[in-house]
Amino acid sequence: MVTRYVVSPHGGRRAHRDISSALAEAARRGRPALIEIEPGHYEETLTVRGEVRLVAVRGPGSVVVARPRGAVLDTFAPVAVQGLVLVGRDADVVGCRAGTLTLDQTEIRAHDGVAVHARPGTSVTLRDSTVLHGRVLIAGAGGLVERCLFTDAADNALAVIDGGRLSVVASRIEGSRIHGVLVSGGRARIEGCVLTRTGKAAVFAGARAELTVTDCLVESVEAEGIAYVEQSRGRVDRTRVVDARFGIAVASGADPVVRDSVLTGCRDTGLDVNNGGRGRFEECEISAAGNVAVLSTRGGAPEVHGCRVTGGKVGVAVTDGGRGRFTRIEIRDLSSAALRVYDEATAVFAHVTVERCPSGLETRGNGGTQAEISDSVLRDVAMAAVTALGQSWVTLRRVSVERAALAFGAGEEAQLLAHDCGAAAVTTGGVSAFGSARVVARNLTVTGSDGLGVFARDTARLEIEGATLVDCAVGGAGFVDDSGGRLQDCSVTGTGQLGILHNGLVDLTGLRTPLPVLEKAVRTEPGPTVIHHHYEGPVFNGPVRDVQLAWRNIHAVQHRTTNEDGTRT
Repeated sequence: MVTRYVVSPHGGRRAHRDISSALAEAARRGRPALIEIEPGHYEETLTVRGEVRLVAVRGPGSVVVARPRGAVLDTFAPVAVQGLVLVGRDADVVGCRAGTLTLDQTEIRAHDGVAVHARPGTSVTLRDSTVLHGRVLIAGAGGLVERCLFTDAADNALAVIDGGRLSVVASRIEGSRIHGVLVSGGRARIEGCVLTRTGKAAVFAGARAELTVTDCLVESVEAEGIAYVEQSRGRVDRTRVVDARFGIAVASGADPVVRDSVLTGCRDTGLDVNNGGRGRFEECEISAAGNVAVLSTRGGAPEVHGCRVTGGKVGVAVTDGGRGRFTRIEIRDLSSAALRVYDEATAVFAHVTVERCPSGLETRGNGGTQAEISDSVLRDVAMAAVTALGQSWVTLRRVSVERAALAFGAGEEAQLLAHDCGAAAVTTGGVSAFGSARVVARNLTVTGSDGLGVFARDTARLEIEGATLVDCAVGGAGFVDDSGGRLQDCSVTGTGQLGILHNGLVDLTGLRTPLPVLEKAVRTEPGPTVIHHHYEGPVFNGPVRDVQLAWRNIHAVQHRTTNEDGTRT
C-alpha cells in the first residue's frame, strides 16, 4: 500500500513544511510513498532511499527546489518526479545512484554542472521535460528521453559513455555549445528529433559507439550534422541535414549505413569520408553543397548507390589517396566538375547520369590515380565530358556523351582506354590526345562533330580500332605535330571535308572512307649537325639521306654550302 504525504510551505494539519521531513518519515515507515507538494520555493537537498513519487499537485512549474551550490536530488531506489523545477549549480543537480528514476514534466536548470547523472547499473527516464544549460550524462546506465527540450547546454546536451544505452524520441535539442548528442563506447537511438544551433557536430559517435538516427532534422550547425569516427557503427535513415558545414562526416574506421536522407545547403561538403572512414550510402539526395557534394579523401572508402546530386560546385570528388565505388548516381546543374579523381585516388563509377555541368569526369595525378566509369551518360556538358591529365589512368566502358565541347580527352602523360563508347553532337571533337598522352579506343562511335571525330597533337598517340565516325564537319581524324598511332578497321562517312588528315606517322589499316585522305609532312625543328664515327665502315639498314659519315679519322671537318637554287651540298 502507498502512503500519502503532503508538503506545504505554510504547514497545516498533518502537512510537512519541507520535502526532506516528508522523505524522512517515509523512510522510517519503509513503505512506498506518494509525496504531494503544494506550490512554493523549497531550498533543500533531497536524498531519496525508498520507493517514492514526488508530485507538484498544482501542476508543472508550481514547485521549485533549488540550492545555490551542490546537488538538489539524489536517488537510491525507484523514484518518480512529476512537475517539479530543480535548480542547482556546480554539481550534479539530479543524480541517480541506484535503481530507476523517472522525471515527468520536470524542469532541470543546471548552471555550470550536470543536469542529470545516471550512474552505472541505473536507469533514467525523462518525459515531457526541459533541461536548461546542463547535460544529461548516461554513464554505464540505461536512458529514455521522450518529448523533451534541451536548450543552451554548456557542453553536450546528452552524453552516453562507458557502455550506456539511450533512446531519444520526439525531442528538441538546441544551442548546445559542443554536441547535441555524444555517444562514446555506448549505444544511442535518436528518432523523430530536431537538433539545431550546436557548436560542433549535432550528433557525434566515437570510440566504437553504435548510433542510429531516424526521421530527424538537423539544421544550422557550425560543424558536422552527424559524425561517425573511431570505428563507430550505426544507421541514419530518413534524416534531413540543412545548413551544416559538413552534412555527414565519417572518419577513422567508422562504417555507418545511411539511407533515404537529404543533405541540403551544406556550407562545405555534403558527405565527407576521410582518414580511413568507410560507410554505405543509399538513395540519398545532396543539394546546393558549397564545395563538394560527396568527398572521399585520405584513405576514405565509401560505397554510394542510388544518390542524387543537384546544384552546388563539385559533385563527387575522390582525392589524396581516397577510394570509392559509386553506382546509379544522378548529377545535375553544378557550377564545376561532376566527377573528380585526383592525386593517387581510385574510383569506380557505374550507371552515372551527368547533365548540365561544365565538365564530366576529371582526373589528375600520378600513375596511382585511376578511374573507371561504365554504363553511363553525360549530357549537355559545357567543356569536356572526360579529361585525363598528369599520369592518371581512365577506363571507360559503354559511356555515351551527348552535346559536349569534347567527349573524351587525355593530355600530358595520361592514359585513356575506351571500350564501346560513343559521342554525339560535340562541338570540338569526339576524342582528343595531346602532350604525350595515349588513348586506346575500341568500337568508338562519333556522330555529328562540329570539328574532327578524333585528333591528336604534340607527341600523343591514338590507337583506335573499329571506330565509326559519321558526319564530322572538319574530318574524321586528324594527326598533327609528332603525334602518331593507328586507325584499324575504321569507317569515316558523311559530308565532312576530309576523311583523314595525318602526318605520315599513323598506321591506316582497313580504313573505309569515300572522303579524301591527306598526308601532311611531319613538323620537324632544325637541330644540330650530328657526325657519327663508324670506324669499321658504314652499315645502312634502310634508305639514308642527308647524313655525313667519317671513319678511320681522328678529326673530321664538315662543310655545308647553300646553292643559289636553295639546295645544299
